Amino acid sequence: MTFLEELNGDNFSGVAYKNIQLKKNIISFFCTHSSATIADLCKELNLSVPKVTNLINELIQEELVQDLGKINTNGGRRPNLYGLIADSVFFLGVDVKQNHINIGITNLQNELVYIKEHLPFTLSNSTASLEELIQLIHSSLKTFNIPKEKILGMGINLSGRINYATGYSYSFFHFHEEPLAKILENELGIKTFLENDSRAMAYGEFNSEAIKTEKNVIFLNLDYGLGMGVMINSSLYYGKSGFAGEFGHIPIFNNEIICNCGKKGCLETEASGWALTRLFQEKLQEGSSSIILSHPVKTSPKTIADIKLKDIIAAAKADDVLAIELIAEVGEKIGRAIALLINVFNPELVILGGILSETGEYITLPIKSAINKFSLSLVNNDTKIISAVLGEKAGVLGACFLVRNRLLNKDYQ
Repeated sequence: MTFLEELNGDNFSGVAYKNIQLKKNIISFFCTHSSATIADLCKELNLSVPKVTNLINELIQEELVQDLGKINTNGGRRPNLYGLIADSVFFLGVDVKQNHINIGITNLQNELVYIKEHLPFTLSNSTASLEELIQLIHSSLKTFNIPKEKILGMGINLSGRINYATGYSYSFFHFHEEPLAKILENELGIKTFLENDSRAMAYGEFNSEAIKTEKNVIFLNLDYGLGMGVMINSSLYYGKSGFAGEFGHIPIFNNEIICNCGKKGCLETEASGWALTRLFQEKLQEGSSSIILSHPVKTSPKTIADIKLKDIIAAAKADDVLAIELIAEVGEKIGRAIALLINVFNPELVILGGILSETGEYITLPIKSAINKFSLSLVNNDTKIISAVLGEKAGVLGACFLVRNRLLNKDYQ
């Protein structure tokens, strides 16, 4: 049995289990340090030279590690340098949005080797939607042309409440007693992990060029709903049951609007993609004008009820006054909620991502203005506000990175 087969097995104990863990530790070390000598690994793992040499030889035979040749020294015998074979195994990431999915594959060195974006898909809590998702993943895997046995694990991001540790989704596809992760694993034949979409996007951004030396960061997913990922002391924060980050459900308003969660007064009811779409449609019904209806093109919505969030964002980019005014209104309310987060967490950095962030200064300026107005100046002086850098790739990369860490890094078990 190969190490990859052992890694997905559950019935190991004693020496066999210990060797699997040691190999995981070696690969994890290579993931962060690129290359190392036998001596480096002995020091890191507190193991003898014969033991590490034997483990390295087994990983070489399994084509996971390669000998990079000898390195120069000031004298004595020159040691060999070892490193990973990047394309020996892969990780699959599936980022499920409201109206499409993004799917991609990274290798052992966290390099994105394949990606498909904006595959049409309608997310709903139905068996038909779940079956469609499974078929989309199946068909995408065929086009990636990578043997399934070389895909070590798959991460699937869904909005709502996800318990990543148990694999249960409490917002979508909760039709069976078995956890959704296990159902997908059985259908697709790949070890599967579920993650909240905003948290996965956050993890992608936390591992991007957006982060320099910052250790305490908040990522906000400004989409149809509002989600959040938090990094505290360089670690992703989950909370007791894995549900931390329900930014959109802060009970900030005194209104009678029923939120998707079933409560009233949530931030999402007045400051989200859902809210923006509803407000825009209401204004048009009251007689306001917009280029969406006055200058229709082939792809324009046929009626007011057909207007989607992407239509409003496109209108704003085309200088539509109504779209710009409503985005600013939503931005001000989001900024007020971010001020609350800044006062509580005192982060070094706040990253704005999601589809609403694509409107640029139309939303960032009112957000920053509200932050300055409602947060404590002594606190927000230390907080930078930036836009996300990965765009649609954030969720795919975050899903892949988290799967790799959970399979190979003891800190993510």
